[in-house]
Amino acid sequence: MSHPLPSDYVERVYAGVLGKLIGVYLGRPFEGWTYQRIMKELGEINYFVHDRLGDPLVITDDDVAGTFTFVRALEDHRLSSDLTAEEIGKTWLNYIVEERSILWWGGRGNSTEHTAWLNLDKGIPAPKSGSIETNGSTVAEQIGAQIFIDGWALVAPGQPQLAARLAEQAGKVSHDGESVYAAMLWAAMEAEAFNSADVDHLLDTGLSVIPENCLIARLIADIRKWAGASNDWTQTRQKIEDTYGYDRYPGNCHVVPNHALMVMALLHAPDDFQRGQMIVNTSGWDTDCNAGNLGCLHGIMLGLDGIDNGPDWRGPISDRMLISSADGGNSITDAVRQSYYIANLGAALAGRAEFDAPKNGAKFHFALRGSTQGFQMRSGLHAVETSAVRNVDFNGSRALSIRYEGLAADLNATATTPTFTPPEVTQMRTYDLMASPTVYSGQCVSAQVFAPAENKGDVQVSLAMGVYNGADGIDLLEADPILLAAGKSGVLEWTLPDTGGQPIAEVGFVIRAADRRSDGQVIADWLTWSGTPDMVLRRPDGDGDFWWRAWITDCQFFSKRFKQPFRMSQGRGTGMILQGTRDWADYQIDTEIMVHSGEKAGVVARAQGRKRFYAVELGLEGGVSVVRYIDGEATILASANIGFNYETAIPLSLSMVGTKIRVSVNGTVLEVEDDALLYGAMGLFVTEGAVSAETIRISPAS
Repeated sequence: MSHPLPSDYVERVYAGVLGKLIGVYLGRPFEGWTYQRIMKELGEINYFVHDRLGDPLVITDDDVAGTFTFVRALEDHRLSSDLTAEEIGKTWLNYIVEERSILWWGGRGNSTEHTAWLNLDKGIPAPKSGSIETNGSTVAEQIGAQIFIDGWALVAPGQPQLAARLAEQAGKVSHDGESVYAAMLWAAMEAEAFNSADVDHLLDTGLSVIPENCLIARLIADIRKWAGASNDWTQTRQKIEDTYGYDRYPGNCHVVPNHALMVMALLHAPDDFQRGQMIVNTSGWDTDCNAGNLGCLHGIMLGLDGIDNGPDWRGPISDRMLISSADGGNSITDAVRQSYYIANLGAALAGRAEFDAPKNGAKFHFALRGSTQGFQMRSGLHAVETSAVRNVDFNGSRALSIRYEGLAADLNATATTPTFTPPEVTQMRTYDLMASPTVYSGQCVSAQVFAPAENKGDVQVSLAMGVYNGADGIDLLEADPILLAAGKSGVLEWTLPDTGGQPIAEVGFVIRAADRRSDGQVIADWLTWSGTPDMVLRRPDGDGDFWWRAWITDCQFFSKRFKQPFRMSQGRGTGMILQGTRDWADYQIDTEIMVHSGEKAGVVARAQGRKRFYAVELGLEGGVSVVRYIDGEATILASANIGFNYETAIPLSLSMVGTKIRVSVNGTVLEVEDDALLYGAMGLFVTEGAVSAETIRISPAS
């Protein structure tokens, strides 16, 4: 049975995602502060304050990473309204790298999510993993269930009962009781916000999906009464602190006080995105979580116009977002890509066709109003001072404008978007960023560009990539330029050259004057890349860290200080290192691995997280096997006895084309067919031992 979708569904999802990001980035620098401290040290929070506190603006955060990771259970398990907590719990195990990604790793009994993850990891399935029976009410009723719910609402536009049910199942992976009720209520409100901007109606809708006598319901009744009695939000806030404050609820970050602040901000700013953010952030406590949930609701309800009806929230963020998880190729992303992904999940749940991928599936298409997909002007010694990027309407569609004034000799206008972990990762607090590059040597980058007829002076335009160097700086490399005269267009293409083992940090455009001076703009209609990497991963020159950071390290020890560049060890269970993206479909791995100790070790391919991959396993008994792993279930597809010695280099080649997999180990060949996993990253693994490789070559499969 199909369900109607709003005519502006994709754009409203995008507004919700942006609202979430703005709230999180705004509230994160002073997370945990009280209202009194905020007023004393910062004053009312009317705009970003990260620079005043020495923090980057775009950061890793559990609110963002969890929200946009856990909803992937719909893709990985069942695109169904009957998705279960147990299936979402398996999604946790697949994408969360222990003590490194997504969650606050505060320890059992301190962090509710850490507690739940430990339960899942030792075989306690959801919902028992998050229940009051298992963990006690204090742990189970902290804030975490509601901070991750936005994705479930975004895939259920106009279906509050469905959003509440999905949020309930997701919340029960880690939480219980009032925490889950709060999550269900807010998810239902966000889903209904696609149809209504009446705050009282939204609250009534949320209340309809939770028990009428629960604490969350009683809290909302109180706040409605207080807010209705006075327009002064500070009076309502004080009543919340007196009645529902942190001193009344145990634990580090209880759901009740924070949920109260969200409801208060919504009632005092029903149709004002900026004022809502000011109120909820100035009020303190778990500011990034509260502001993120409120921002998403306001974004859905008020749309892009509501976000833009105030200060420039979107420009500094430029759609950028970081999703730290075991699927490292999805970590460096943007609000546009995630919005289309979520909207297509919502379309499938509603029984509708997927949305057409704009501009033939280009990765950067700028099709949504105001979107820049991470592109910003690059500063530097030779950068022209007057330049900017913005989204424009061009020839009937949206595109990226790179404006410049005063281009002349030795000056350029350079606009790039991130493709890997940014240098400021070293300044990010609390949450690690697990990420792999999204583009690699051997792949072909292409773009279409236009020069409007009103431009003054011809320009030369080239594709460019920023590559990390041995000192962890970024060197900009350029392709051969094309001449772009006013009123003309061109297509740029560049097969990315070898980088010496260093990751590619950014891609974009460099614009230079073709003559003495140029003023105007270059319109980038789209940019994308295709093909299989053709490269050798090795230790690069210098002593930088970012080549090492390009690996997802789901193991106990992986250091760049060993003789072998890629040497990892694991003390308990199986550990792995992964690199690559889901763009990698048909490719070949050639390497020589050395098993130093362990029960089994080998190469991983087409990995889609830490629990879904193919493995070429070398075992203690001298056997080699091709094994498929799906959520912990191992299926041996082929095996043979080859014999091998520890501390000896073992040649290994693995080729994958469609469903065909061919493995050669020390001259022994295994061939199988399997269609369970058709794309994904590659890496090394070991079970309770150590394994290494000097180089790993990735190339198109032959």
